[in-house]
Amino acid sequence: MQNSPFRNAAQKEADRAAKRDAVLRAAVRMFNERGFFATSLDDVAASLGISKRTIYHYLANKDQVLLECITIGLEQLLAAADDARAEPGNGRDRLVKFLRRYVEINMDDFGICVSRTGEEALSRESLPRYRALKKKIDVAMRQILTEAVEDGSIGSIDVKMTAFTLAGALNWPGRWYDPKGALTPAQISEAMVKVLMGGLDPRPN
Repeated sequence: MQNSPFRNAAQKEADRAAKRDAVLRAAVRMFNERGFFATSLDDVAASLGISKRTIYHYLANKDQVLLECITIGLEQLLAAADDARAEPGNGRDRLVKFLRRYVEINMDDFGICVSRTGEEALSRESLPRYRALKKKIDVAMRQILTEAVEDGSIGSIDVKMTAFTLAGALNWPGRWYDPKGALTPAQISEAMVKVLMGGLDPRPN
């Protein structure tokens, strides 16, 4: 059978997904650099050499673009928690793996967007999805901490307060990380998690 010069349905869908991803990547970088409110879809379109109307083939409006960018970052954090819990070793080992990946995600484009975006930027329609994903990440963090306490690989702690404290610290690189700086994301995550874990080590009775 000769190869058809026409793209099949799977190829067309792959093209559409790639173009949608390109729009999101361009948008998230502008949101991170300029801020959501100072960025228009005209700006995003111009950066890609397309018209704003073309963006509407893939995403309904700027609010949806922001929600999709934030969702990608939050889903990366959830995947990191799932990956960590599947790792061998004790609870402390799994916690360290999760926290290090957490920092690294928050220094990538979509994670930075999560860190830099407050609820005031989201539409009323977007808030339930955003809050549900944030809740899942908090639950995952608490589960990993609880398992580490139960196997004795970290000390006895207030799990809720510890989860809030860790998340607050690990979200902050999304605001100050400079890709032109001397340290890589992996080096920063290793150093930060080392400091944080020092306060969780078991204490002799």
